[in-house]
Amino acid sequence: MNRLLKSRVTLDRITLNAAVPMGYYFYMRIMGLDYGKKRIGVALSDEARIIAQPFTLLTRVSAVKDIEEIKRLIVENHVERVVIGHPVNMDGTLGKSALEVEAFAERLKTSASVPIELWDERLSTVAVTRILIDADVSRVKRKENVDKLSACYMLQGYLDRAAKRAPSGD
Repeated sequence: MNRLLKSRVTLDRITLNAAVPMGYYFYMRIMGLDYGKKRIGVALSDEARIIAQPFTLLTRVSAVKDIEEIKRLIVENHVERVVIGHPVNMDGTLGKSALEVEAFAERLKTSASVPIELWDERLSTVAVTRILIDADVSRVKRKENVDKLSACYMLQGYLDRAAKRAPSGD
């Protein structure tokens, strides 16, 4: 007999009814955001939270519309946590960009029903840009892809750190 564990997951006033076979875990994804002045790069983890993948690029409209779009992506992609790249200066101080990201994260925390975390993203855009240049990607293609690839790079760092902290099954 195939027994199912019925659960309700509520994300921002939207309830998902899920039927999951007993003994199985219902995995959800982690979303990574690279918040910029003109665009927001979005990356998603796989359901096992091992591999980050570039997902999409959002063109910034307004804080309200940007947050609504992110909330929609959270629900549609079964996201349980959002990690936002925090552009801390090399000396550890917070510049204008870092303060803008913190303000955005606070606005998102008040309207989304999943945990929001900041993650140090120092040099992620630089690293991704260098990889794209080494791969001989044109300037136009780099501009189109650098934000979502930076979100992916940052999220992969977060996932790798989380895997090191997780207890091993030994």
